Amino acid sequence: MDLTIRPVEMNDAKEINDMRRMEGIMENILGLPSETVQNSQEYLNRMDAMRHQFVAVVKVDRNTEMVVGTVGLHVNPLPRKRHCGSLGIMVHREYQSMGIGTRLLETVIDLADNWLMLKRLELEVFSDNEKAINLYQKMGFEIEGIRRKAAIRNGRYADEMVMSRIRNEE
Repeated sequence: MDLTIRPVEMNDAKEINDMRRMEGIMENILGLPSETVQNSQEYLNRMDAMRHQFVAVVKVDRNTEMVVGTVGLHVNPLPRKRHCGSLGIMVHREYQSMGIGTRLLETVIDLADNWLMLKRLELEVFSDNEKAINLYQKMGFEIEGIRRKAAIRNGRYADEMVMSRIRNEE
């Protein structure tokens, strides 16, 4: 698989939106079936120095690539929390369990550790999303707690797990 991780581009909005609405992904990222490409375009237009977004792309043929995953890092803008960032990630349903999530997280962790000097990375994940939890733990995230009935998923209230990774001083 010819995989590249690169910064997001405006023309990625449609494929990002398609993934956000994909069954099996939408339920786990707080997406909605009514989300439009315009929502994704507006998100990309709001990107500033505190938001960083990467996409994983595979070559379909010589001239065409396809977005198969994305990861975002939002640095907390509050001066006393500037050392913290929050993550969001998704991988196309047909490309899961191929190491793409690991590559995306490695990219954003490198940015956080070596370029932004963030001390704390945090994320929220549904407490029954074992594949994602295992990936996060593999990347050094630890469980901090459970937020009970924190989100709606498929017509029911669901628990979210709060996880964080604290950068070790060297």
